[in-house]
Amino acid sequence: MTTQRRIRRASRILLLNEAEELLLFRFTPDDRAPFWCAPGGEAEDGETYEEAATRELHEETGIHADCGPEVTRIISDFVTLAGEPVTGDDRYFLLRVANPAIDTAGHTPTEQAVMREYRWFARKEIAGWRETIYPEDMSEMLGRVLGA
Repeated sequence: MTTQRRIRRASRILLLNEAEELLLFRFTPDDRAPFWCAPGGEAEDGETYEEAATRELHEETGIHADCGPEVTRIISDFVTLAGEPVTGDDRYFLLRVANPAIDTAGHTPTEQAVMREYRWFARKEIAGWRETIYPEDMSEMLGRVLGA
């Protein structure tokens, strides 16, 4: 018998600096290879995708700003860091910020344990990066979003 996966609503922010570099966080969980992804996370009960994106932006980067426009949606099956198989309904928001100072003091204990590094990526670096970047077509997705 197949168990239906829970729908995990999440928001992610495609945060670009003035050099058009994308901010990604490196995750280093014990049970899988390191990977990178954009700031964001699961929406809380009753929270809209926009509200979740704005909250996660502040918690993970220290930036106080509206999340920007929703630019794409990705639905995919994956296993969370807690080991739960889910169907993710991720909404991506685009935000440009000039010379942002990143402050990770708002990370939860779980995030502190697995998110130990962040980096600004030029788009050309993303496709050939040595570790997995999620979504795996991030470079192409960014090109579509930016019209490049």
